[in-house]
Amino acid sequence: MRTITSTRAIQLWRDAEAGSVGFVPTMGYLHQGHLTLVRKAAAENDAVVVSIFVNPLQFGPSEDFGRYPRDLESDQALLAGEHAHVVVFNPTPEEMYPSGFSTAVEVEGSITQILEGAKRPGHFRGVTTVVNKLFNLVRPTRAYFGEKDAQQLAVIRKMVSDLAMNLTIVGVPTVREPDGLAMSSRNVYLSPTERQAALVLSRALAHARSLWQDGERSAPRLGSAMLDLIAREPLAKVDYVSVADPTTLQEIEGTAESALVSMAVFIGRTRLIDNTTLRS
Repeated sequence: MRTITSTRAIQLWRDAEAGSVGFVPTMGYLHQGHLTLVRKAAAENDAVVVSIFVNPLQFGPSEDFGRYPRDLESDQALLAGEHAHVVVFNPTPEEMYPSGFSTAVEVEGSITQILEGAKRPGHFRGVTTVVNKLFNLVRPTRAYFGEKDAQQLAVIRKMVSDLAMNLTIVGVPTVREPDGLAMSSRNVYLSPTERQAALVLSRALAHARSLWQDGERSAPRLGSAMLDLIAREPLAKVDYVSVADPTTLQEIEGTAESALVSMAVFIGRTRLIDNTTLRS
């Protein structure tokens, strides 16, 4: 395993790499969800690049950029154990955004203005700017993203399509703890009591899936059922619950043939997201 910290060095590495490259962009503090992406990338490519970069552009002024968990040594140890041709790209903010940097990449339209986009203004502009730059540096054959961040995945696919980028975006199913909690680097913020309360997200999704399997197709009723379940957890505060078209992410007002059910919920101070897709 090799660690590269400069943009020029990662470009030179890619110039010398003749085979296919799988790319896994992360903000570090790796867990089994990230490693699932790395393993899939390793199985489908000759080499793998994992970026570890906490991107300041995608955090709002009152968000957790400063306290976002970081442990590069642990991340490197986890990746070294994967027995793959892994290169870690770990630039500083100053390396990625040097003095005078003034360019942004933004996907316009409702896909970035609803759900996470509405709750976190500027977030997706920061995501698409950094991902575009990382794609330019790494020039991957395939890039791997978790489906837990469903809207982010949709936005990146839109950017890649609109700009005719020469790579394939691969979505990978959400990896969960044995009790159902979606793996997230932010789970480390949770106290033991909050960790137990956080299970309300996966329970709400399971409830929606159960109703769907029993024939419920009304989006409003599915949303209300999830909200009612979450309301029973005293530590949970709903930011949003959505039952939306899986392609456009627009809210479904009536009956649904398929739906992306997603939510953002505060457990104490920690904001968690989760989703599932319901199909006939």
